[in-house]
Amino acid sequence: MDRRKFLALSAAGAVGLLQSPTRAATRATDEFKYGESRIGISDNERDGTLYVPKSYKPGVPMPVMMMLHGFLGSGDGIRGMFPLAEEFGVIMIAPESRGMTWGRSIPGFDADVRYLGPAYRHVANLVDLDTSHVALGGVSDGAGYALSMGLAYGDSFNYVIVLAGGQMVPFRKQGKPRLFFAHGTEDIQIPIDETARKYVPQLKAEGYDVTYHEYPGGHRVPPTEIREAFKWFVGSKPTP
Repeated sequence: MDRRKFLALSAAGAVGLLQSPTRAATRATDEFKYGESRIGISDNERDGTLYVPKSYKPGVPMPVMMMLHGFLGSGDGIRGMFPLAEEFGVIMIAPESRGMTWGRSIPGFDADVRYLGPAYRHVANLVDLDTSHVALGGVSDGAGYALSMGLAYGDSFNYVIVLAGGQMVPFRKQGKPRLFFAHGTEDIQIPIDETARKYVPQLKAEGYDVTYHEYPGGHRVPPTEIREAFKWFVGSKPTP
């Protein structure tokens, strides 16, 4: 495939990343499953997982969080967050990278972007999403990719969650999403001085609304910090 055709096909999945087609006002109750299910749009074993809380009511938009796993990981690495999604009333999309890590070979037009857009649109056709609360987040390598893509598509993702995140390499900056950073002061895998402590002042200077937590410890993100990210995202107490 020549480069021009490749870029044209890629752009179809990247431009208007989260735009979803208009769907019918009514929907059969068996079109989605409460709890955990596979997204089912990939033609290989690398797909993704959807979690719908029991508090979800068809016709009532609910916040949505797309959370990206770390290096060599899969959607299973995000399953530990599903109880928080249930508690706080958040629909979660846990996609899987197309390869060992999240791609940046052609920023904004890589294979992962071409999966993330259709995955979101597929979920948006199953359940009602609150477009004022759409988060892109990640852990470790996934967090670096989430930060880069979240800044590039800040008109689509209005919240970005960076947990022990890697390098920030946005190919553009669009919109002004709110940002949440959490990073360990003793992280030797992704040193804090080369990432969060460098990026947070820069982004604040550029006018971004940034919430920043440093925690004692290494690369593992404590459950308390993940919980703080959910609280920050929904801006309220847990769902009754």
